[in-house]
Amino acid sequence: MNTVTVRQATLSDLDALVPLFDGYRQFYGRASDAQAVWAFLLDRFNHGDSALFLAVEGQTPIGFTQLYPSFSSVSLARTFILNDLFVQEQSRRKGVASKLLSAAIAFANTLGAVRVSLSTAITNETAQALYQSAGWKRDEQFFVFHFPLPV
Repeated sequence: MNTVTVRQATLSDLDALVPLFDGYRQFYGRASDAQAVWAFLLDRFNHGDSALFLAVEGQTPIGFTQLYPSFSSVSLARTFILNDLFVQEQSRRKGVASKLLSAAIAFANTLGAVRVSLSTAITNETAQALYQSAGWKRDEQFFVFHFPLPV
C-alpha cells in the first residue's frame, strides 16, 4: 500500500493538477475544460495569487486544496480562504482530505494568519461532517451574500 503525502504544489505540478482541478469543477456541475483549467492555474502560479497543496499516493496525484490570501481589517491580520478541496472518488475515505486540510492550516499558521475560512454546499453533508470532526466551526454570526457581476 502506498503512503499518501501532501506537499505544496509548484509550477512543475501544473500538468498533474489539471485533471484534478477539472474533476473538481465537474463535481460542481461544470463542463470539462482542461485548457481553461490549465490557463487558470498557470495564472495563479504566475501571479502568486494562491497556495496549492497536492496529495499524492505513490506517484499518483489524488487530491488538492487551494488557499487564497485575504485580510481581516477588524483583526488587523492575515487570513486565508480555503476555496477548493478535492479528492478523487476512488481515494476518498482514506484520510486524504484531512491531510490536505492539515497542510493548509499549517501553512496559514506559519504565515501568522488568524483564521482559515471555507464554505461548502449546504447539501454537501459529507464535507460538513469532515470539517466539524477536524475542529472547524460553522459560522453562526454572519450570513454570506454575493453580488454577481456580468462576465
